[in-house]
Amino acid sequence: MALLDVVRCHLDSAAARRYRCALVLTGAHDEVIDEARRLVSNLSFTDICWFSDSAPPGVAALHGDSALYLLGREIDALVFDAWAGFDPDAFGALTGCIRAGGLLVLLAPPLGDWPAYTDPQQARITVAPYTPEQVGRRFLARLVRVIGSDDGLLLAERERLLRQPSPGGEMASAAVEEPLQGPCRTADQRQAVGALLKAATGHRRRPVVLISDRGRGKSAAFGIAAALLANQGRQRIVLTAPRADAVAAVFEQAERIRPGARDYLHFTAPDELAGNLPAADLLLVDEAAAIPVPILEKLLRHYPRISFASTVHGYEGTGRGFTLRFSTMLDALSNSWKTLTLKTPIRWAADDPLERLVFRLLALDAEPVDSEAFAGAVGPDDFEPCRLDRDALAADERTLAELFGLLVQAHYRTRPLDLRHLLDGPNLSVYVMRRAGHVAATALVAAEGGFDRDTADAIWFGISRPHGHLLPETLAAHTGLRQAPLLRAGRIMRVAVHPALQRRGLGSRMLKAIVAQLAAEQYDYVGTSFGATPELLGFWQGLGWLPVRLSIRKGASSGTHSAVVLLPLTAAGRALTAQARQRFFAQFPHQLSDSLRGLEPALAVALLRQGEEWAPVLDEADRQDLLAFAHAQRLAEVSIGSLWRLALRALMLGQAECLEDKELTILVARVLQKHSWGEAVRVAGCSGRKPALLLLRAAVGKLIGRVLL
Repeated sequence: MALLDVVRCHLDSAAARRYRCALVLTGAHDEVIDEARRLVSNLSFTDICWFSDSAPPGVAALHGDSALYLLGREIDALVFDAWAGFDPDAFGALTGCIRAGGLLVLLAPPLGDWPAYTDPQQARITVAPYTPEQVGRRFLARLVRVIGSDDGLLLAERERLLRQPSPGGEMASAAVEEPLQGPCRTADQRQAVGALLKAATGHRRRPVVLISDRGRGKSAAFGIAAALLANQGRQRIVLTAPRADAVAAVFEQAERIRPGARDYLHFTAPDELAGNLPAADLLLVDEAAAIPVPILEKLLRHYPRISFASTVHGYEGTGRGFTLRFSTMLDALSNSWKTLTLKTPIRWAADDPLERLVFRLLALDAEPVDSEAFAGAVGPDDFEPCRLDRDALAADERTLAELFGLLVQAHYRTRPLDLRHLLDGPNLSVYVMRRAGHVAATALVAAEGGFDRDTADAIWFGISRPHGHLLPETLAAHTGLRQAPLLRAGRIMRVAVHPALQRRGLGSRMLKAIVAQLAAEQYDYVGTSFGATPELLGFWQGLGWLPVRLSIRKGASSGTHSAVVLLPLTAAGRALTAQARQRFFAQFPHQLSDSLRGLEPALAVALLRQGEEWAPVLDEADRQDLLAFAHAQRLAEVSIGSLWRLALRALMLGQAECLEDKELTILVARVLQKHSWGEAVRVAGCSGRKPALLLLRAAVGKLIGRVLL
């Protein structure tokens, strides 16, 4: 049979079972483009999308980041051109838009040649001094292995059919589930809508968290609930999501039930919503894993009726890691909350062959090993630290799934591209802690720095920004350390510990093993950058790593300020770290009353620890001014210089532990950040200016004896 006839036959069979089909078409680029054009033009599809920079004229085509703008839509067929680069994020996002009875056509080099092909996407994970040709090919080799072992797809080279699903096999195995009557398509969705209505009309502060894979109808559940609430007279339903175009399905579903959806369902971008906090009968937060946690926290604190949804295996963040990390905040800020998982597909039938293929290709179903694998383990010495061989890792699906599953759970912004970086990043090393062969913890380490003098100078001047060298670039361009790019640095990119083993010292032991390995390899220093919290800073400082920088702006994705901490390994590294600390303490106290006036006081306290060498000195005049403020009712405004030096010295010498939390907060807010009394009262949670002033006098009185005697 001709390839077209075979595809038609399988599409007919798939449509009867609400499946989707996959065709992998290999060969020379121009040939497969032409063959795909002829093929899809002869099929009875009306909504076809090409993802290619070489799409034929006149077809709907996307390329690059535009792939994510198709989220929320449904299409009949997708032609994905891997010759133009296999973008894992785009592949995952776009294949999820194909409806039941639809077709994926994946264009690729011949399978035997594909791993050796210099994929344009390799440029995304190329770091200096490597070229794209020097990037690893493990990810592509694994794609080929998965495709070669999948018996649910069609494989053709040019027009010659190489393999097809066996009759009576994959396609014949599943029963078709009859949809429900009414607006809800599945029992899962009906339960979700009921929970959303209860969150809006029942007891306050009882949010619902919906999670599901793509195509399970969670966004539609938002739309159904909004329309039903509008029918009950609730006209102020607010919807937020990372992008307005990603919630089209919410509005479409609401419109079907109650026309005029824009009158009662109002979309607002997350940052605008957090800034204005408009009134709402219910706030719906879609794709919550892609929204910065501080914004989510602010919304959760303000809105008594709020619900969230997130994709389990997402392309801007993962719902599974989101619920694990967000659960503590939900516990603290709600009376009770529940998670509902929507499992039954709506866009296609359960056990869809294309969904299984995509999950395998991108490791979307990766999970940490069950905690029973670590039964009997007591402490960190029961686990073995080692650096993995990535060739072996790419061929070991069990270890890869356990490791990547840990990263997904620990960092809920993990994306499919991270799998490619994990396997092929040219400056990356992978460390694990294992027991009986199972992964208990993992860390990713990037090799950075080691540049020549000319490049180092160009980085310092801001002329050059070599991709993938965060630590030396930050230290040179932002801290002024011209020698930083000359030295060799190891940067901890990710750390993840199995949820059942956290707070047992595994992460600390693994990091100590990494430090020993890097020291043996003559790295000058090791460091990391992370969204700063007092708890995380305490962890790194407890290991001897010291903060040397805090970003003056919050990260767009994390919603937090980024901290850089260093640990020196050589004499040159020690000199660099000492200079970095000196520059940090020369600038940070002044930034607290300038660009960092909005910094959380507890974070400022954590950053100022261990600064004995650079603490300001107080004289007898300062002592007299401070005594007068604490005990003789002198105004703070006329003693502010002495108060400033006292506060800094006490915090940098670690002598402020005697203060209560409110005393510490008012000290930082009023004296170091120089907030007005009104703002300081708000930050410290005081009832007014007089109680705040009494708190500050008490704090100063306690510190005088510790700091000046």
